[in-house]
Amino acid sequence: MSLKSVHELEAEHLLGTYNRYDILVDRGRGPYLIDRSNKRYLDLLSGIGVNVLGYNHPRIVRVLRKQIKRPLHVSNLLYHEHAGRLARRLYAISGLEKTFFTNSGAESVEGALKFARLFANSGRGGARKHRVLALDGSFHGRTMGALSATHPARYRDPFEPLVPGFDFVRFDDVEDLERRFSEDVGAVILEAVQGEGGVRPISDAFYRRARELTRASGAALIADEIQCGLGRTGRWFAFERCLPPGAAYADRPDLIAIAKPLAGGIPMGAVLMKAAVADPIRAGIHGTTFGGGPLACRIGLEVLKVIEEERLLDRAREVGSYFKRRLEELLVLPAVREARGDGLMLALELGVAARPVVERLIQAGFIANSTRDTVLRFLPPLIIQKKPIDKFIAALRAELEKA
Repeated sequence: MSLKSVHELEAEHLLGTYNRYDILVDRGRGPYLIDRSNKRYLDLLSGIGVNVLGYNHPRIVRVLRKQIKRPLHVSNLLYHEHAGRLARRLYAISGLEKTFFTNSGAESVEGALKFARLFANSGRGGARKHRVLALDGSFHGRTMGALSATHPARYRDPFEPLVPGFDFVRFDDVEDLERRFSEDVGAVILEAVQGEGGVRPISDAFYRRARELTRASGAALIADEIQCGLGRTGRWFAFERCLPPGAAYADRPDLIAIAKPLAGGIPMGAVLMKAAVADPIRAGIHGTTFGGGPLACRIGLEVLKVIEEERLLDRAREVGSYFKRRLEELLVLPAVREARGDGLMLALELGVAARPVVERLIQAGFIANSTRDTVLRFLPPLIIQKKPIDKFIAALRAELEKA
């Protein structure tokens, strides 16, 4: 099919909820996508943080070919061998003992909010801990509970009224967190690096104070690591940057929501939780049809093995630092305000609208995107090398000199 015929077909039958770019994808290899006309694009967005190993990684393809000969789905009323193995591996990298598998990031957040409320009110007298504190600029998903924890009005307003009990703390403002925290707070949810919010890291001080307040009151601390986790910042989890020296188990979040890169492009997420959070959860209290299926779990195991065995956390730190330095070279341009981020989760704040720059970059063969109107966001696959980054910086400089 031609791009024109795909446009017409989608316009007739698909809900128009996405502002797509004019690329008709045919195949991919490594960090590159190739369209139907054989034009090659360096994907510096990796499917919005999903394709952490790029496209057609040989180990993932090999496992996929093997596993696809077995049942693609079995219900959660039956056992298969891979769910427990993946949960054990996630425990090894997170320190949190229990896992609930989901299909998406929003579903992970929904589960985390439910489990947090159950934990905060389990076996306790007095007023119920029903309130949830999130941060200005936060984005946690588009389902009703996750949307209630999402701050920007453009996402929230069309669907008001949302779930009650959600309040927002000024971004990285410890004093405002202390003012808004009270005994009826059951959970604080935060992104250690906000993604849709413009790639903004919180400070160590903010994370640690949130941990202190929740621990002292019996509330839950939820780390949303859907975009910033699983190696993106050069650590398994972005919140690890905020932990104190010699951090103890108690310093870690009570729950971690993950998704995007977990199964290398197969839809999958998870809620990781401490044993104390899991303790009041009983059979039938929560569930999902597709979460934790054999195909997704088997691929998830291989993704984590590849990240570890190919030392991609080290590469994310090394190449991410190089990428950030190259972005900082652009600060001399009038259109550029700030370069920021951590590992391979980076952004360039502009003094002009970012979307037109993105569109011109796509024409030049580079895929990025914009957040918060003036921010260019970069989430390249962890396999990326320095040479493609150099080519991108040259193209980006040329575009920004015109802006």
